[in-house]
Amino acid sequence: MQTSEEKSTIKAWAGAIPSRREATPTVSFPAERCANANAESAKEFPATQLPILSGKIPDDLRGTLYRNGPARLERGGIHVGHWFDGDGAILAVNFSDAVATGVYRYVQTSGYQEEAAAGKLVYGNYGMTAPGPIWNQWQKPIKNAANTSVLALPDKLLALWEGGKPYALDLQTLETSGEDDLGGLTEGLNYSAHYKRDKQTGEIFNFGISPGLNATLYIYKSDSTGRIIQQAAYQLDGVPLVHDFVLAGQYLVFFIPPVRLNVLPLLIGISNYSDSLDWQPKLGTQILVIDRETLSVVSRGETEPWFQWHFANGYVDASGSVIVDIARYEDFQTNQYLKEVATGKTHTVAKSTLTRVHLHPQTGKITSIQPLLNGHCEFPNVPQQNVGQASRYTYMSKSRSGTDISQEILNAIARFDHKTETLTEADFGENRYPSEPIFAQDTQNPAQGWVLTVVYDGNSHSSEVWIFDSDRLDAEPVCKLGLPSIIPHSFHGTWNPA
Repeated sequence: MQTSEEKSTIKAWAGAIPSRREATPTVSFPAERCANANAESAKEFPATQLPILSGKIPDDLRGTLYRNGPARLERGGIHVGHWFDGDGAILAVNFSDAVATGVYRYVQTSGYQEEAAAGKLVYGNYGMTAPGPIWNQWQKPIKNAANTSVLALPDKLLALWEGGKPYALDLQTLETSGEDDLGGLTEGLNYSAHYKRDKQTGEIFNFGISPGLNATLYIYKSDSTGRIIQQAAYQLDGVPLVHDFVLAGQYLVFFIPPVRLNVLPLLIGISNYSDSLDWQPKLGTQILVIDRETLSVVSRGETEPWFQWHFANGYVDASGSVIVDIARYEDFQTNQYLKEVATGKTHTVAKSTLTRVHLHPQTGKITSIQPLLNGHCEFPNVPQQNVGQASRYTYMSKSRSGTDISQEILNAIARFDHKTETLTEADFGENRYPSEPIFAQDTQNPAQGWVLTVVYDGNSHSSEVWIFDSDRLDAEPVCKLGLPSIIPHSFHGTWNPA
């Protein structure tokens, strides 16, 4: 039986990743450029009107782009152990009256504040044990990095991370107000970075994993304010790594990959969470289908082994089958690759393929697995209004043709048209690296959409915001905006319409 100390050591990372978050995720600049971009910790800036570098801000683009990611990868001359360990910082870019205003601030978590006061790293995290003597592993095991994703609610912005509660921030100033339990996160419960929001009902679904010899999956349903109104708990096999899930019509679907936590090295302080994760393909991918109304189990199943960080979307087709799109990896090499990113020298090949899975919800049986694209991609997503239902388009980050994905990472964004089975790609040229593309619907014309991405330019060592017409990704962006300082590549973001 585990002691309370042992539980506190693993609870923040049981079944979690970063992040964002992501997080997540594949970084978007080549190793040497990444090292240059992260050589210094990110610099915050207050509300600043952003200069237009080219083009024009669309008249009816009204709302705020939020992005979250690791912005500080060292303190006191000591570097973190994994890209997922960096302190989270939020970028907000507000569009109003054809003017863009940007704000960039670190999330003031208690761990961030303590380490800032000490001038050194104090806590352990996903890819590192707590610095100093062995007993520090129990006294200060894990820091909430708040670095993976964001959830915009009517009265606050939540900075999300896998291994704890979200942190609440002011929607305009990004001032941190503190941890938020959403009215239902009691002690020991975690809240994932990958919520799913149904735009038609306003309901928000999410999950968290708490440890034990067999982990417990907690599923949450919230109203449109974020307040948790219903939850359920289910035991899992061992302590798996579960980063994301999907809303598909009346179902919530989890694909639980064959990655399990080796608890003992973590408990005695000789290994960190990342290095204690084992790829066990013989377990296969486990499937859990949940009814969204009752949060009860509809079916459990098992299929061939794979790993995914991220789901693109899910829906129920006319025959009643559940269709799920994922960025699928054949193994767990992606974790090693992301560890190397923080060092600035990558060599591990980790390729994910946009893949469609057909599932019978009542039996948990997979009926087909179909690759949709051949090239490497990550961060797949659909317009917010299509989450949980059929979407003609899927947006993603990807590698340009000819890219060595072990040396240089995602350097383009694209839109896949499921109707015509065509891919439209935005090419940013040499040494420019966009973040995850975010779709924003025009406030006056629902048929018009825009795609926003934050771009690191390795040629000029600067960061910009690029805006594309969603139907013309292969054309020049309609607008480019300058940012006051470098924005280290972030994991996940959202568009909050005005």
